Amino acid sequence: MKLLVEIPDEKAKSFLEMLKKLTYVKTEKLNRKDEEFYEGLKEAVKEVNLIKEGKKKGKPLFEFLNEL
Repeated sequence: MKLLVEIPDEKAKSFLEMLKKLTYVKTEKLNRKDEEFYEGLKEAVKEVNLIKEGKKKGKPLFEFLNEL
């Protein structure tokens, strides 16, 4: 199983040290490109949820596709 855990920067070092002591846990730090991807994805999900809640207006599909 893979998990994505978000931890405040000031707590990350001690958390990683704790995980490294567990022999059955494999840790891998994300590279900058992956980190930016996940941040963008997180923002996109927030925006979709706002649209679903009616707090933000979405774009028609045709308009969206024309922007590409």
